Amino acid sequence: MTKRIVMWSGPRNISTAMMRSFENRDDCAVSDEPFYAAFLSETGLQHPMTEEVLASQPNDWRAVAADMVGNAPDGAAVWYQKHMCHHMVSGIGFDWMKDCTNAFLIRDPADVIASYIRKHDGIDLDAIGVAKQAEIFDRAAQILGAPPPVVDTADVLASPRGVLTALCDALTLPFSDKMLSWPAGKRDSDGVWAPAWYDVVEASTGFARPSPKRKELPAELQKIAGEARPHYESMARHRLVAR
Repeated sequence: MTKRIVMWSGPRNISTAMMRSFENRDDCAVSDEPFYAAFLSETGLQHPMTEEVLASQPNDWRAVAADMVGNAPDGAAVWYQKHMCHHMVSGIGFDWMKDCTNAFLIRDPADVIASYIRKHDGIDLDAIGVAKQAEIFDRAAQILGAPPPVVDTADVLASPRGVLTALCDALTLPFSDKMLSWPAGKRDSDGVWAPAWYDVVEASTGFARPSPKRKELPAELQKIAGEARPHYESMARHRLVAR
């Protein structure tokens, strides 16, 4: 039986590098942000390559949800699904997630914002997805009866082997050394939006070293980071410790 791993993340959060890590396992297929087109269809928002995204995926979230609990690509034993929390806007259902193993990839909101503004403007609390992530975390905890696995980007970059080992243990998967590096380049599994967002990860062959200290954010962005911080901290207290 396929193990469906639903990794809930926000934007600019090494989420694509984490997808690369799992895809490099021998037993794993991946799906890249399957609700993206449904999100754009529901909201009418304009993102880079909006028309291409809408044409590349089902626009009805119900069809996406059914796919996520259907057969894994190529019958893979492990199916890693990279989901963006901010895509799950009001009206998109969550019943399907009870049939999956839910995990959470978190990052300090100020670091998320500092990275996001290098690619796209229009920042607000909803855009970075931290509040929605905490809401989904609570849903997952209710389903599981305990806090689901949480990994922090800073911890992954500081100790990839140790944190990924802890994550695999929490997911009841054997750790594989293949998760620590991967070939550079594009992937057929990448979303059609990759040219707008994935230049750094396409050049990567593993997890980057932690970045130098970020520059101070403007006051209006500090305010958004401050609003997001309690949601981040509510999940961060459950984060896994490197093995």
